[in-house]
Amino acid sequence: MVSIEGRFTNSSDIKVAIVVARFNDLVTNKLLSGCLDCLSRHGIDTSESSSQLDIAWVPGSFELPLVCQTLAKTGRYQVVITLGAVIRGDTPHFDVVINESSKGIAAVSRETGIPVIFGVLTTDTMQQALERAGVKSNLGWAYALQAIEMCSLMKALN
Repeated sequence: MVSIEGRFTNSSDIKVAIVVARFNDLVTNKLLSGCLDCLSRHGIDTSESSSQLDIAWVPGSFELPLVCQTLAKTGRYQVVITLGAVIRGDTPHFDVVINESSKGIAAVSRETGIPVIFGVLTTDTMQQALERAGVKSNLGWAYALQAIEMCSLMKALN
């Protein structure tokens, strides 16, 4: 039996794209901050002049898949991280947005072979979203860690 796993060492050669939804930016900016902190602490240059990191902003979570696909197809990135927040309201709009976003993001990964990390919070309230974006813990950190692990795993598989 062979056990293949991703590792969290030597991330200095990883090229990362982050796609962030502006809608609910109070939450997504906090997720981005946690994500960048984790990437930086794992050896990825997150400075303004970084050649390892690009950040693209989209209007909302519904637009994440198209930009992820465009970035993944360039061949410049080993991983794409999505950051968004979809908060349930009084209409079925929540269900439409999250269903299409999640399906689209998953499809990009399968079609391109580039890991796309699903970093879209789906919560019932703004308070729940804020708790997941830094009040209690910051899932942006976890999404970055997943990205590093998946890069390493994909390298090991290839």
